[in-house]
Amino acid sequence: MQPEELKIYFDYKSPFAFLAVEPAFALPERFAVALRWIPFTLRLKGPGERSQYSEWKAKYSYMDARRWANKRGGFPIKGPLKIFDSSPALIGGLYAMREGFFRPYTEAVFARFFRRELEIDQHEQIAALIAELGQSGDGYRRYLEAEGRADLEKCLEEAHRCHVFGVPLFVFRGEQFWGHDRLPLLEERLTECGLALR
Repeated sequence: MQPEELKIYFDYKSPFAFLAVEPAFALPERFAVALRWIPFTLRLKGPGERSQYSEWKAKYSYMDARRWANKRGGFPIKGPLKIFDSSPALIGGLYAMREGFFRPYTEAVFARFFRRELEIDQHEQIAALIAELGQSGDGYRRYLEAEGRADLEKCLEEAHRCHVFGVPLFVFRGEQFWGHDRLPLLEERLTECGLALR
């Protein structure tokens, strides 16, 4: 069966994208889909820049994300201490895709960021992580300074054409499924389309 493309828009600073990573990587084991991960930079406002309602929502969101993490055995999801520009880490993700180590890179970035062990806006920390994974930190630096930012901008332009407003956002045959908790609905649609492998 020929796999069909399944787009996954993500940002490393989203706790709900973190929750979606493990089940998303497992989808090709059960469905004839080819995952296409596409970085997207969330535009977040910091404390003092958002309404009181948004402050309450931000606190609730992290509490809710921790509840979901606890249902899966528990793993740390600590709220960040500032608003991060995730571009250096996302460009690292594009580099990892190109070099064939996207999954271990992505799993490490999410886990360390939400343990507050990695600052995703610091390209030297990203380069060090890549080197720790046995890949070329210098290769990442060269990519960052050359085509990396342009490649990320192309992803953002594609996201705009797809009307992406948040992450994680799955897109299958033009239909959007927003949030890790929409994965069961996505799986139902994949099954209806005859893509279940067993």
